Amino acid sequence: QVQLVESGGGLVQAGESLRLSCAASGRTFSIYRAGWFRQAPGKAREFVAGVPWTGGNTYYENSVKDRCTISTDNAKNTVYLQMNSLKPEDTAVYYCAVSFFRRTWRPWIEDDYDNWGQGTQVTVSS
Repeated sequence: QVQLVESGGGLVQAGESLRLSCAASGRTFSIYRAGWFRQAPGKAREFVAGVPWTGGNTYYENSVKDRCTISTDNAKNTVYLQMNSLKPEDTAVYYCAVSFFRRTWRPWIEDDYDNWGQGTQVTVSS
């Protein structure tokens, strides 16, 4: 198992930036990919971004792809989500997740992730 702890959420105004962090511990050598999801009030959890743990192609949900950057720091066992030009509709609880080895990985599919963090609240005021 891998334990994940998110941080960096908070209350910001529209147009501002935040960097979310997700620190992994435990069997981190098992991690192959990582992703960020979010859940707004009254809505289903949705994919935000995904990346191989050691870097490479990145994947983004369309509404954030020009404003967000996902990255990893393997030395720190941490995955980041840099979010710029935040909008009120970005308000949600943000979750990080990691995926162990699997032959096919679909970054936007929750079932393709094995461990999840508890989430961090991001609130964007207009």
